[in-house]
Amino acid sequence: MRPSPLTVVGAGLAGSLLGIFLARRGFAATLYERRPDMRRERISAGRSINLALADRGIHALRQAGVIDVVQPLMIPMRGRMIHDPEGNTTLLPYGQNEREVIYSVSRAELNKLLMSEFEQRADAAIHFRHNCRGLDTTRRVLTLFDEGSNRPVEVRASPVIATDGASSAVRADLVRAEIARSREDLLAHQYKELSIPPGPDGTHLLDPNALHIWPRGGFMLIALANIDGSFTVTLFLPATGYDSFASLTDEQAVETFFARRFPDAFSLIPELTQDFFANPTGNMVTVHCSPWQSGGDALLLGDAAHAIVPFHGQGMNCAFEDCVVFDELLDEHDDWETLFAEFERRRRPDAGAIAQMALENYVEMRDSVRNPRFQLQKALSLDLERRFPQHFIPRYSMVMFHHEIGYAQALARGQVQQGILDQLTETAYEMNQVDMALAARLVHASLEPLR
Repeated sequence: MRPSPLTVVGAGLAGSLLGIFLARRGFAATLYERRPDMRRERISAGRSINLALADRGIHALRQAGVIDVVQPLMIPMRGRMIHDPEGNTTLLPYGQNEREVIYSVSRAELNKLLMSEFEQRADAAIHFRHNCRGLDTTRRVLTLFDEGSNRPVEVRASPVIATDGASSAVRADLVRAEIARSREDLLAHQYKELSIPPGPDGTHLLDPNALHIWPRGGFMLIALANIDGSFTVTLFLPATGYDSFASLTDEQAVETFFARRFPDAFSLIPELTQDFFANPTGNMVTVHCSPWQSGGDALLLGDAAHAIVPFHGQGMNCAFEDCVVFDELLDEHDDWETLFAEFERRRRPDAGAIAQMALENYVEMRDSVRNPRFQLQKALSLDLERRFPQHFIPRYSMVMFHHEIGYAQALARGQVQQGILDQLTETAYEMNQVDMALAARLVHASLEPLR
């Protein structure tokens, strides 16, 4: 593909990283962002779940040449720290070794860094406070509203790549024009962001190298460390019902709920009620859209095409992987229409697979982790990986630590492996009761070796 002007709607994480890939190849990329510049203006908090940066995202940052500048933002997390109702904790490691960790990263700080890295490139520009008002695919014109000058602006669609998130304005225009169909499945659970402040001298009051989870069956609390010593805390709760956001209507109700359900976390959140009522309650959605493109005029990428719920920590990683695939396709195609079509063909199965696994992981995080059989199967998974590394890799590990294994392949192999685990733990309650001879036969009979 010969370098040419490109318009990107959205300068969030996906848009900024895509801009870097394009600028490195000599494309004149212009990004339009509806929000103000977060590097210069304070944007209200409360809708930014801390991010889990995993191998797919790290690979993308490495390919874009920015991993070294991102490194200082990354806090390694080696496993899930489970907090029971009495305040006891258990660490469930993510993987087998020091390499198999995920990283807590501030969404805002990462976004600021990527925008700055993009702007350092030639012919790279970001226009802030430009709200997308419509894409006319017939005229090939993108209309934006410039809040600075208080007037509409028309831009030639040359073409347009939409990275404007789950509520994508470009996707909505493609639907209105009957070019695409879209369904947004709203989760019956919502989230609220809170904070554990730093301890004395900026120390962390919990282990910073773990993802902290307070699983309570139908809901949960999580906490991820920040580099300033604080923790971003997120409450996931049903929208309605007994223990729900609808039931927490005043300060007394909030304090009573936290003291009863999360006593050890309650003592660490001094501004609980202030933050609870000041910060917005967020919704979570899975986006199902088809197609993702309109000829060579427009393409949806990242959350704009396939937003998922956050429970596998893969929304950003998946969008970053989109950017890597798009960059690779620039070497294989010389026109936008075939490139956009191939991008969708290649990414759609993986996007659907991670959407399913993200929903399944919510049940695992809030409920299954408390189950002794689940914990036995987790330990057995790691043991089978040590014994049969070419055949058996736990599904979570395939998703988080193996960017070379696609999401769809991880889902398919994971289903086979779960059947093996179920059979091996049908009558076993401890590791020394597992029939390892049977395990070897099942693994070799059911799983082709990984290349």
